Amino acid sequence: MDIGDNFSDSFDYAKKLFSDGGRLIILIILDIIPIVNWIVLGYASRVLREVPGTKKPPKLEEYEDLFIDGAKVFFASLIYMIIPLALMGAGIASFVFAMFMGGGFIPGTPRPIETGGMFFLGGTGLILLLVGAILSFLALIVLGAAVAHMIKKGKFGKAFAFGEVFDVIRGIGWGKYLAWVILVAIIAIVVGAIVGAIPFVGWLIEVIIAPALAVFFFRSLGLLYSGKKR
Repeated sequence: MDIGDNFSDSFDYAKKLFSDGGRLIILIILDIIPIVNWIVLGYASRVLREVPGTKKPPKLEEYEDLFIDGAKVFFASLIYMIIPLALMGAGIASFVFAMFMGGGFIPGTPRPIETGGMFFLGGTGLILLLVGAILSFLALIVLGAAVAHMIKKGKFGKAFAFGEVFDVIRGIGWGKYLAWVILVAIIAIVVGAIVGAIPFVGWLIEVIIAPALAVFFFRSLGLLYSGKKR
């Protein structure tokens, strides 16, 4: 299945969420509650796990299992991203501190030391931001395949079985997999920008479509995983 067919199938599948208003409303409510929203992640994980065997979204049941599956996705993602995010956070903090020094907001600091410190912190902040951004990009590339492998195998540790994860990517094909990652990122950014630009009700639309987007992305990832060469 090429990426175009993949997205078309996933879109048609995600649309079916709107055929059951009760299920969709529950997913929307769950999705706006911190930590409880892991249930929605778990539901999306169930969607991926069932690919390619089903043609419609699963029933919303066994909430405890959904919560545990969602927690696994959350913590696997956190572990992948914690170092890049920490580096980027430190870089931003360095920039902010450098701005305070440059603006003379630190009382009692001699001007020559203040200027030197400002440039040092600013440069350090730039390096940290760049390194963090590069590592974030690399981590996100691997993360999709890692999460899919973890869900399909049913074991948290499989997200970090890097040899197996890279075998999954090779089975899909690096070109096809990278194209999918880039297109998914573009879709997320474009949808977010369009919905965010709608005055007054943009936030409400975002809340309503968020579970469907999660189902779309996980269905698409599941199709990609299932289509890999053995």
